[in-house]
Amino acid sequence: MTAHNQTSWPEIDWLSPDVKVDLTPSDGWYVAMKPSIDFLMAALITIPALPVIAACWLLVRLTSSGPGFYVQVRSGLRGRPYKIIKLRTMSHNAELTSGILWSQKGDCRVTKVGNFLRTTHLDELPQLFNVLRGEMSLVGPRPERPEVIRAKGLGQHVPGYDYRLSVRPGVTGLAQIQLPADSDLKSVRHKVVYDLYYITKQNVWLDLRLLAATVVKAAGGGPVWLRRLFFLPSRNQVALVFRNRLTPPPPPVPDSSAGLQPV
Repeated sequence: MTAHNQTSWPEIDWLSPDVKVDLTPSDGWYVAMKPSIDFLMAALITIPALPVIAACWLLVRLTSSGPGFYVQVRSGLRGRPYKIIKLRTMSHNAELTSGILWSQKGDCRVTKVGNFLRTTHLDELPQLFNVLRGEMSLVGPRPERPEVIRAKGLGQHVPGYDYRLSVRPGVTGLAQIQLPADSDLKSVRHKVVYDLYYITKQNVWLDLRLLAATVVKAAGGGPVWLRRLFFLPSRNQVALVFRNRLTPPPPPVPDSSAGLQPV
């Protein structure tokens, strides 16, 4: 079973929303130097990326009404709001009629060009400017909108969610490499487990593997092959690290045959 069709994760789904997470972020020379390293790497990547961004911007402008770039407020380090920059993939002002929604597969708000940009992850390239401004890292948890965090009650319903704000958000990350985009509360709970694993384990070797995996994913690589090719942690390894940081220690996962429902 691939990471993309895993809809059940008993070790996580059965946890009470009010369980406490006792997490210590990774430290050391790399974490201290990461903002400077991010800036230098982003500057080098931006040079060849500029013509690609320009071509994609022009394609968006020629195929749909509205601006080519999409600027949106996200929650950054320690919850500080900042404006993320992306290439627009949805029809202009799509949420004026739909309201705040997570994008679903086959979302009618996504344009044809936008679908291509999302599939290839080219829509993420302008976030290099956010990295250069010190608002993001190349690798880290993906940032969410403050209004979504409030509206969905993520801080209350997702164990350990606030720890994602203890590091700079990333253009790519472990959760993004291994799991599909957020679509509901359960998918957020799953992604946070991967995010917190990364926060406790981040190091230069892991970041280099995740950056390389991002390129392969953009070319069509699936999560299982990415995990094997780049020696990424398995779902069981990620769950074990997460559950070992819960207080009080969680009870064993109930037998699904008992007819109980996850939280």
